[in-house]
Amino acid sequence: MDFDPLSRRVIGCAIEVHRELGPGLLESTYSHCLAYELDRTDISYRLEWPVPLEYKGSHLDCGYRIDLLVDNTLIVELKATDAISKVHEAQILTYMRIADMHVGLLMNFT
Repeated sequence: MDFDPLSRRVIGCAIEVHRELGPGLLESTYSHCLAYELDRTDISYRLEWPVPLEYKGSHLDCGYRIDLLVDNTLIVELKATDAISKVHEAQILTYMRIADMHVGLLMNFT
């Protein structure tokens, strides 16, 4: 698979987190540790970034949150589960559509 430079850097940070922690922890733990690695490498990000849903011209806060919005261009959705399911894939694709972004990473730390 071919990744853009920012995605490669984020993947490198995620690999470092997984190398240090291994599997079996909560998603929130991996999220905060990945944020730490992004800070260390001077990559801008926002944790738990709210994504409003536009419905018939109205912006609605339905509680959707992007795990990490990196450099305002890359959505990172984190999981800590036995396997990635079609629901997880649909989730990131929906976030990308709602946020009008074209690049996303779905990462599983287990």
